[in-house]
Amino acid sequence: MSGVKAFLTAHRAALAGLAGALAALALFWLARSHRAAMDWWVEAVSMPLKRGLGALCDPLPFSVCEAGATLLILGALGLLGRAVWRAAHGQPAALGAFGLHLAVLLLWGYWGVCALWGTQYYAAGFAEKAGLEAAPVSAAQLEAVTRYFGRQVTAWADAVPRDGEGRFAVSREDIMGDTAGLYDGLTGRWAFLEGPDRRAKPALYSKLMSAWGFTGYLCPLTGESTLNVDCPEVFLPVTIAHEYAHQRGVAAEQEANFVGILASIASGRPAYVYSGWLYGYQHLSNALYRADPEAASACMAELPAAARADFVYNNAYWASWEGPIREVGETVYDNFLRSYGQELGMQSYGACVDLLVAEFLPLT
Repeated sequence: MSGVKAFLTAHRAALAGLAGALAALALFWLARSHRAAMDWWVEAVSMPLKRGLGALCDPLPFSVCEAGATLLILGALGLLGRAVWRAAHGQPAALGAFGLHLAVLLLWGYWGVCALWGTQYYAAGFAEKAGLEAAPVSAAQLEAVTRYFGRQVTAWADAVPRDGEGRFAVSREDIMGDTAGLYDGLTGRWAFLEGPDRRAKPALYSKLMSAWGFTGYLCPLTGESTLNVDCPEVFLPVTIAHEYAHQRGVAAEQEANFVGILASIASGRPAYVYSGWLYGYQHLSNALYRADPEAASACMAELPAAARADFVYNNAYWASWEGPIREVGETVYDNFLRSYGQELGMQSYGACVDLLVAEFLPLT
């Protein structure tokens, strides 16, 4: 029996697993263009399954996703070392077997992400369900809403504790422990955002997340929201609300930003309210700066010193992590978003501006 034939015979199960994974991915790629199928899958399969997985993981104080990834990486490295040792001692097929089994694991894992998360990009989105429509925004409208958010930031800036340098000083523990009922202020308006309360999990690898430019993520394989707890606390409340939007089926990043901002504002909890207004202001101000730099600078000058101190501290933190690792992280995630038809890529984080203007312009 030839070496190739012997290898194929010995690893029939792994080859079948590889073929199955490729077939499952092909089915996803074909089915994603069928809107009715995606709507059914999300409502009947992926959302209930993620909520079930979330219920299992919720009692644990750590991120099961993070722990699982750690074990998988350590296990893969251990098996790679074993395969290298065996190849060096007369079993050259060991490396091929390792590569085959790793490919099966990665492809089925990717299929799981597609099935439990990627499908949501092809089902009805938040704006469609909510009956919202974001019309084109003029510079004058953008300035009006930016100033409105600036007034709210000013009104809430003194409602939160501050340190000796005037910066936001609510502890991470208090922020992450005050999430029960966070979405109660929105579910009366949009009942489809109802969902079980789940705890926010602190990331053990928060500094690694900072290096990659991430503040949090939802793991579709465990239904958990895992948060970067190394970065400044001022945007931690609204980031939690953003990840909870994902848990409630809001897939697109721009819509999750919008929903997270509104949930924070509607919560009535000072740390969350201030964080929501400030985060919304940041998005609006950045957009205004591109349209009218002088107007954006004038709006920023009107903010209280406490809010400007929060921006300075946050900006300095993220500037300290600029470099090739962050560029790689942003590129990888940008391509991940584009692979699901999110043509704006990571720029989609700023597209919530249109929804903010549509929502708050009548109040200005």
